[in-house]
Formats: sequence, C-alpha cells, structure tokens
Amino acid sequence: MTRDLVRSVCETLPGAEVSDPWGGGHDAWKVGGKMFACIGSVTPGVAVKTADPEFAAMMIENGDAQRAPYFHKSWVLLPWGTEERLLRDRLLVSYDIIRSGLTKKAQAALPPRPEHPE
Repeated sequence: MTRDLVRSVCETLPGAEVSDPWGGGHDAWKVGGKMFACIGSVTPGVAVKTADPEFAAMMIENGDAQRAPYFHKSWVLLPWGTEERLLRDRLLVSYDIIRSGLTKKAQAALPPRPEHPE
C-alpha cells in the first residue's frame, strides 16, 4: 500500500479533494471540507474514520489497524502493507461516513459514489 494506491482510490470519489493543510508533505483527503483520510508526512500508513470508537478498538485488537495518533478514537491507522482490499474498503467506508454527515444540501450537490471505484 502506498500514497499512489490511496490517491487512486480517493481521486475517483465524488467531491474528494486533497490538500496539505499543515505543510510538510501531508495528504488530507476531504469531501465537503471534512477529512476522511489522511497520510502524514512521516506516518507509515493512512488514517481513516470508522463508525465509532468501539469498531476502531475492534480493528486494533484484531491487528487490522493501529491507533491513529492525533486523531479521535474513532479513527484508525492502516499501516503500509495492509491488504489492498481492506484498504480500499476502509477508504470507501470512511468517505461514506463523512459524506453522510454533510448537510443535505452539500450531499445533494455531489453525484452518487461509484460502487467499485478503481
């Protein structure tokens, strides 16, 4: 798993934009101005949002993820080397969670998400 793979998934998502809000080589992927994935300048993976802290804890306990430093407990870090299918799934779920939290007007302005972005 690399930045290129994360980019290849995220750039296909409607309304997704990347920026470097803190400088120094971060990739902060956002939809509607809200972050759904983040790669730090030295972080060995990508941070994504989960449904809640309990699900994040389960992923960490199962060894599928690590605690995402500097993020709320509902975020996890998927380290480089995570299975590609899991990475893609978690990026899509994170995007969907953040998108569903946008205002109805903001959601309506976005086209539907493709089922299986490639």
